[in-house]
Amino acid sequence: MPVTDAIGDFLTRIRNAQRAQHRTVEAPASKLKIAIADILKDQGFIADYEVVSPDGAVQPTLRVHLKYYQGKPVIREIKRISKPGIRRYARAQELPRVYNGLGIAIVSTSNGVMTDKEARRQNVGGEIICTVW
Repeated sequence: MPVTDAIGDFLTRIRNAQRAQHRTVEAPASKLKIAIADILKDQGFIADYEVVSPDGAVQPTLRVHLKYYQGKPVIREIKRISKPGIRRYARAQELPRVYNGLGIAIVSTSNGVMTDKEARRQNVGGEIICTVW
């Protein structure tokens, strides 16, 4: 059965890999997933990521290198907010503050994919993809 929510699948792969203490996790690559991985790296939630194209593969693969601190995953919770069945949008002033600023919300705006703090600074709203802390 094909995956209907590719972003939800990507976030679930990260969540499951961290619970199993894996060092890396792979998922089919897309521009949005790469943008999410870039934000997670910039904010210190993952160690690194790379886009690899295995020989003969139709679609490239996104390999995420997970990060741990004293044996525990750095990402405590990663949660999909806007789902295919029910989209969640917010204006810049209405964007959620995740754990009083300790976490981030990843937002897809007209200016690209960014954190909630950056969206507030640029005064743009958009679709709330997920929250991470």
